[in-house]
Amino acid sequence: MDVRLGKEKETGREGVRRPELEKAIQVLGPGDVLVLAEWDRATRSMMDGIRIIERVAARGAMLKALDRQWLDLTTPIGKGILAFLSALAEDERARILARANGGRAAAKKRGVRFGPNPKLAPHQEREAVRMVRDQGLSLRAVAHHYHVGHSTIVRALDRSDGQGATANK
Repeated sequence: MDVRLGKEKETGREGVRRPELEKAIQVLGPGDVLVLAEWDRATRSMMDGIRIIERVAARGAMLKALDRQWLDLTTPIGKGILAFLSALAEDERARILARANGGRAAAKKRGVRFGPNPKLAPHQEREAVRMVRDQGLSLRAVAHHYHVGHSTIVRALDRSDGQGATANK
């Protein structure tokens, strides 16, 4: 029997890397058992705990927490609890996704714009379109003038009265 010990200096709080736990999971093989002294200190949340369990299971290994008798995946009851927790996690993921999508839809109705900020202000966009269409300047010259990529000017042309980027590049 091969036994390896590792000890984290940090708990499982959010934003803290856990190199010993990562290393332990990486070396697990089929039939191995990862034993954790304290489940709470290894995980950041229920979802994080389930992800750890799933990663261990994906390597064909099992997990046992010494402070949680029910969290012993070497037993049929423990495996049943894992199935139950996985179902709860899947449900929670679906609810989080539904809330996030609902929030995005409500924000869009309020006129919130997603994505990066525009590179050009509306008046600059109009000037750039005039420079290309009326003055005959190239897309690259106008882009250089505004310190943007030529694609930004192409998109400005596409948005302006539907004529599209008909000027020479």
